[in-house]
Amino acid sequence: MEEHSAPAEAPLRLSTAPNWVYLLREYYEMYRRSSAGGSSRIRAHQRIVREQISKVMDANPPLIFPQPEQKPVCAHLTRALDRGRLERAATVIRAIECVADRLAWRYGYDRLPKGLAEKFAYAEIAGPNGPVRTADVILGLVLFAPKCIYPTHSHDGVTESYYCLSGAVSENDDGVYAPGSLIFNPPGRDHRITVDAREPCLLAYAWAGPPERLADQKFAFRRAKPARKAGP
Repeated sequence: MEEHSAPAEAPLRLSTAPNWVYLLREYYEMYRRSSAGGSSRIRAHQRIVREQISKVMDANPPLIFPQPEQKPVCAHLTRALDRGRLERAATVIRAIECVADRLAWRYGYDRLPKGLAEKFAYAEIAGPNGPVRTADVILGLVLFAPKCIYPTHSHDGVTESYYCLSGAVSENDDGVYAPGSLIFNPPGRDHRITVDAREPCLLAYAWAGPPERLADQKFAFRRAKPARKAGP
């Protein structure tokens, strides 16, 4: 008697996973509603991120779930989400909560400065390594513990922005970014992040750039320059 193998299951697609569709819609709305502060460059970046999100949703890509993974900083996630519900991005927070158990929190670096492994991690939502597979944009979350100092780094050929969901951070000591704020980093810009002493900070981020750049980013911190000796 001839045996027949069972047909392979069709891969899960974005359109069949409403929680992920809603989360992408929330990212789209963040980049539609957030102010550009009069900056044409930031406004253009917001438009590009929206266009790429629309492109991803139209493509209806497969969902490929990595093994869920947590890092020590995830002990602060509940607090960050609770605080975020009180802010203007409450609907984003609820959408994140619906997929939180499928997220893989990572470091992205082979080597971390002492203590940073306890205070930082990121989770990709959409991108070459995210559950929503796409080469056109990277969307994700970054979680910082209180008092975290995220060392100086930059991104080659990629424009980056952070949307603050809860907590507060400073970048390059150039002011304080509270919930609802958008932080913009053009390609190659060195930036260093410091976090409030009392509360964790949860940021949504977007990377925009050529697919080959998005797929091949090398994570590395800039080495601190040695202090100059005083004297003549």
